[in-house]
Order: sequence, then C-alpha cells, then structure tokens
Amino acid sequence: MTKLLPKKAQQKALPKAPRQVPKHADISHFASQNNELVIGDKTISQIEKLVGSTPYYAYDKALIANTVASLKSVLPEKIQLHYAIKANPYPSLVHFMVNHVSGFDVASKKEMLLALQSGMPAKEISFAGPGKTHDDLQAAIIAGITLHAESTTEINRAIALGVSLAIKPNIAIRVNPAFELKASGMKMSGGSKPFGIDEELLPELLKELPYDKINFKGFHIFAGSQNLKADAIIEMHEKTFMLAQQLVALTPVKIAYINIGGGLGIPYFPGEQRLTLDEISANLSKLLKQYQHTLADINIIMELGRYLVGEAGVYVSKIVDKKVSRATTYLICDGGLHHHLSNSGNFGQVIRKNYPVAIGNKLVSTVDRKELENELVNIVGPLCTPLDIVADKVNLPKSDIGDYVVVYQSGAYGASASPKDFLSQPQLNEILL
Repeated sequence: MTKLLPKKAQQKALPKAPRQVPKHADISHFASQNNELVIGDKTISQIEKLVGSTPYYAYDKALIANTVASLKSVLPEKIQLHYAIKANPYPSLVHFMVNHVSGFDVASKKEMLLALQSGMPAKEISFAGPGKTHDDLQAAIIAGITLHAESTTEINRAIALGVSLAIKPNIAIRVNPAFELKASGMKMSGGSKPFGIDEELLPELLKELPYDKINFKGFHIFAGSQNLKADAIIEMHEKTFMLAQQLVALTPVKIAYINIGGGLGIPYFPGEQRLTLDEISANLSKLLKQYQHTLADINIIMELGRYLVGEAGVYVSKIVDKKVSRATTYLICDGGLHHHLSNSGNFGQVIRKNYPVAIGNKLVSTVDRKELENELVNIVGPLCTPLDIVADKVNLPKSDIGDYVVVYQSGAYGASASPKDFLSQPQLNEILL
C-alpha cells in the first residue's frame, strides 16, 4: 500500500501581500444559482453531467441573440450584419445564427459547406482567404457563393474554372487598403500584406476585368479586428467609405455590396473596457448620408465574429490537483492550452495577460464575502510544458480538488483555434444552451 506523505513534508504557502492590479471589465451578463455559474438555464455541474465530462465550452444562445439585437438597435438600418464563422464554427451555434444575421463569411471549404447546410442562402455567403485551392474555388463556384478574391492569380483561376464548369463565378475583390486600423489586435491592412489586392493596383485591374465572364459583386475592405478604441474605428470607417466611393467610381458595372469589415472588440484583459458604440453609429449614419448618392443602391455589410459570440461563451475545467511549490499555490486542471490556446497567451500575445477567471461553484458576487477565504494562486493545465497556463497570480476564493475553473470571454477563437491533439489529451465537449 502506498503511504501518504506526512503533513510536515508538505510545503505550505506563505502569505503574500495583495497586489494592486487593474480589474477586468465587469462580467455580469451570466446568472448564478446557489453560488454556481449558470449557462442558459443549467448550472455548470449540471452541464458536466449533460455532456459527460470536463473540460467543455458552453455557449449561451440568449446572450448571443441579445448581443446581435442590441447591436442592430444601435447601428444604422442600412448596415447588414454578417457572421464570420471562423470566430466559432461550432455547428449548433452556426445554425442558430442563421435567424439573427443577414449572411455568413467563411474562410475554408469546410466552413462553406457548414454555412450552406445551415440554410443560409448561397448569395449571402462569401469566402475569404489568401490560399484558396483548386477544390476551394471549384466548390465555391458550384455552390454559387461569392469569392473574395485575394490576388489577380486567384481571379484568373476562378475565371478559368468558371468557363470549364459553364458557371459564371461570383467575385468580389478583397482590398488591401493603404491605411490600417490603429490600436488593432489583429492588423489586416496597410503596407505589405498577404491579404487582398493593394488598392493602388485596382484602377488598372478594374479596367481589365472580363466582366462578361464573372458576376462582379463588390469589394471587401477589412482593415483589422479586436479594437476597443472608438476613435480608431471611426477613423477607419472614414477612410473606408472614401476608398469605397473611389472604387465604385472606377467600376464600370453596378455592384451589390461593400463589406466594410468589422473591428469591434471585446474586453479580455485587466484595465480594458467595453467598446461604446454611440459615436461609431453616429459617424456611420453621417457617412451613409455623405455618400448616399454613390452608395444608394449598394448594400453595406459589417462582418463580425468575436463581437457577436465572444462574451457568450465560457471554458470550464475541473481542478484535479492542488499543490504548493516554494510558497506558490498551484491549481492543476484537466483543461488548458490544448483546448484554449488564446487564453494561455500563445495566440498573439506579446506579454501574457489573464482572461477573466473564476471558481465557478464559488462565485464571490453571490455570497457574503466575509464567509470566503481568498488565496493567491497560479492555475495550470495538465500538459507537460510551462506554456500551459490558465491564469497567473490571481486572487480567488480558496478552492479544492473537484471545484470548477471558469474562463470567461471564451465564445470566440477557443476550441477550433487550439491544438486539441497536443500531447494526446482527451477531447473536450461543446454545447449551446
């Protein structure tokens, strides 16, 4: 029989003075029941029994619907919302979005097939991405969706395929504008980029396009994403509409739409605040009026991913061990970077910062704070790598093996953006409630 270590051999964490750190934006859109987080109408322990095990992602469809409805109520009526499936391609979620947005934007053939099977009309689906294969182009042309062409080579390939299939391809041009979205988490334009066709090449290209062999749909001007600065987004919209007017004037045929991209971000890290939309919406209304003669019969599309679904999802894992190493307390969970790469800091962060986390069955906001003892902990996953960080130096209610660690802001770029087969760990579950 294995003997347990005597208590004197177990290290104890020394008390540490609390650090003054910026707080996360308030996470108050989820309910709780008996101190336990609720997604949809189920507690996280009920969801574990429902899906079979932790770790899992859970998405609240009511929150998604509320986010979309709130955004629509603020934006000018002319703006159409498209959902960028790459943010979260969970099939149940994609099917749910059909009744809440006007169209889908996809980044692969697999996403395209998912979009089509959801019931979204092909004419409302667009396909962006700089490395489309022969199969991608062929499938898109047969399906009747719109290709957002990223190069002249791609345009020529699509035209040749269209001739061989006896189908005119639907083509829009993705533009690489000279400007960028300042303070953007992901810069997609300005300077040399693999995305789109440089704007200075378009005057000549628009003259040479064989319009009799294609259905030319319009332009996709996508400058960047994950931005929390209203003034930066306003400046981007000013430049986007000015460029759109110039491109429409250069195009010898009538176009269907201008996709102005997205850019709206959500707060992840301490000190970040939620984006306020009033000034952005007012400026869009001004621009639509300013360019009404040019854009009167042209649809204006705003393409969003994480803004629509990011705050409605959580990642839930369970504490499987608790240990102290040289005065630092570690909570070791059954989930980590292999399921939630972005939370680990290995998906674009230069300096790692914590997503908002909680002990999901000991929510401080729902009980008398005096009854809870807090502790400073590091939370890690099960992988044999120091990169497997769930949260670093966070002050949380004192927890035990079997408690739930919840990572908020996890509805976008979670499961599908993570190396789920890394170190051959068990797979995770997802559910929309």
